[in-house]
Amino acid sequence: MEHLKRILLVEDDVGIANVLAMHLRDERYEVVHSADGAEGLRLLEQGGWDALVLDLMLPGVDGLEICRRARAMTRYTPIIITSARSSEVHRILGLELGADDYLAKPFSVLELVARVKALLRRVEAMARDVRADAGSLELGGLTIDPLAREATVDGKRLDLTPREFDLLYFFARHPGKVFSRMDLLNAVWGYQHEGYEHTVNTHINRLRTKIEADPAQPQRILTVWRRGYRFAAEPGAVGPVGPVGGAGEP
Repeated sequence: MEHLKRILLVEDDVGIANVLAMHLRDERYEVVHSADGAEGLRLLEQGGWDALVLDLMLPGVDGLEICRRARAMTRYTPIIITSARSSEVHRILGLELGADDYLAKPFSVLELVARVKALLRRVEAMARDVRADAGSLELGGLTIDPLAREATVDGKRLDLTPREFDLLYFFARHPGKVFSRMDLLNAVWGYQHEGYEHTVNTHINRLRTKIEADPAQPQRILTVWRRGYRFAAEPGAVGPVGPVGGAGEP
């Protein structure tokens, strides 16, 4: 019998929760709903979830604290935050705490379902890749352990969000190859939506601040003029690249 993916939905708006649960169940997901932050955290800690759909503004324990606690757990659970807090600050804070995706309310229920499906596909694909590759990657002072989901640069451990880790791991597995922003959205985020390309730029800029000696003059993640980005296996191995920002950004 096929194992149903289990999704924990923590949302205090019962109307929104009922609609989301109905559509997710139509896609053959098992959905458990909690309208309270403390109860949602208790359910999360029971484990066995394939994804967490999490509102930020909750009674009891807020969504950011739940996200923080989720990322302190041994098992990695993909997280999509949904919130009426649509400011860039809250979006960045949620991603900083380890959320995989963020949708501001009001949002399309069908888009959220599509994001859940894409996220689960990406997690499954990454798990297959990890099993196939097994060992760590080492490239020019960068070491990535896909099983432990840890990375170091010159022996210093990197503090990466789950999406930053996935992006770095994808680049490191394809050194020298040029990827457009849409290529990266599809491979790392699991979907191709027009208008979301800026998300790639943001994550690459943030990743550069963590792995580059000088983020303004990157030596590992290189911008290729009007084509995309390329990962250099050896820092300083600069090929045909363009300016880091401005009009030269792909």
